[in-house]
Amino acid sequence: MRRMRRTAAAWANVLAALALAGCSTTPPGTTPPGTTSPGTTPPGTKSPAARWEPRPGLAWQWQLDGKVDPSVDVPVYDIDGFENSAADVARLHRDGRNVICYINVGAWEDFRSDNDAFPRSVLGEPNGWAGERWLDIRQIPVLRPIMERRFDMCRDKGFDAVEPDLMEGYNNDTGFPLTARDQLGYNRMIAAIAHERGLSVGLKNDLPQIPQLVADFDFAVNEECAQYDECAELTPFIEAGKAVFHVEYAVPRSGFCAESRRLNLSSMVKRLELGVWRKPCPVDSDR
Repeated sequence: MRRMRRTAAAWANVLAALALAGCSTTPPGTTPPGTTSPGTTPPGTKSPAARWEPRPGLAWQWQLDGKVDPSVDVPVYDIDGFENSAADVARLHRDGRNVICYINVGAWEDFRSDNDAFPRSVLGEPNGWAGERWLDIRQIPVLRPIMERRFDMCRDKGFDAVEPDLMEGYNNDTGFPLTARDQLGYNRMIAAIAHERGLSVGLKNDLPQIPQLVADFDFAVNEECAQYDECAELTPFIEAGKAVFHVEYAVPRSGFCAESRRLNLSSMVKRLELGVWRKPCPVDSDR
């Protein structure tokens, strides 16, 4: 729920980024929900060998508003990491779902329980959402331990993966002179701390840097690629056998579902508040 407008200055960063380059519950090749492989990993730590690998075409539910409704018959749920408990995750696992932990990694939120962990030096301009300010992602020594604790929370609650939000600050007016190189370094750090905890991790939006980052991430989450005529840019994930979880807000299904099926995206229409309501693209058997 964080599609941000690109500014003119941001397009210079996009060019810089390019220069840097020079459905079943447990599909084949994935691990069952909540499973870890035997070994010597400490209690509460998932083995990297058991990391969930979502494949293209999986249906999903994205609910960030309100108490999670477990009744949607899909194999993947994406829910807020702070607002949902280990019991909520366990319930979804019992129903055969894999569960993604939504965490904001690009902005400070004044309503989070750890909001006082962020020093004022890393807080930038408001980002247009109430109570939020951009983060200075260049300050990795400051932000890394905060994000590690957040990802520890996701792991300890039993989540299978993380959806890190606001991963394209360099394309926005953050109050900091962020570059494409800064964003690449920060995004790779985010992927690394997820993988260290045995969690899969998705690349949220940040389409210009997909060629450089597709190897670092296990899936993609995209907002409004159809509205902006960008869906083909997600093809590297599909070609790598990695799911693309896609949502539109304003474009009707008739305007994008045919292309989504052709590209093998996991697509649906949602309302901006990201409650329970969803309208998925029909599969071939539904047409």
